[in-house]
Amino acid sequence: MPSQTVSVGSRVGLHARPAALIAEAVGKAGVPVTLATAGGIPVDAGSPLMIMTLGAKMGVEVVVTSDDPAVVEQIAGLVAQDLDAE
Repeated sequence: MPSQTVSVGSRVGLHARPAALIAEAVGKAGVPVTLATAGGIPVDAGSPLMIMTLGAKMGVEVVVTSDDPAVVEQIAGLVAQDLDAE
């Protein structure tokens, strides 16, 4: 299954706003996506609450996994962005 490891780019980590934006993108993609920190249990990236349970702060590496390589790349790009920047 395709996966990509990326560092969290949001200044305050994957809290409510970034988690909601990532989950929204996963929902639009229409394929299951999981996120996991190193050694952690993968969570459903379509759920903002599950994303927040990762407790991933800025700079923490997160593994993005899905059956669709294009979706992996898209979601990994979002995780790497500072989604708090205006």
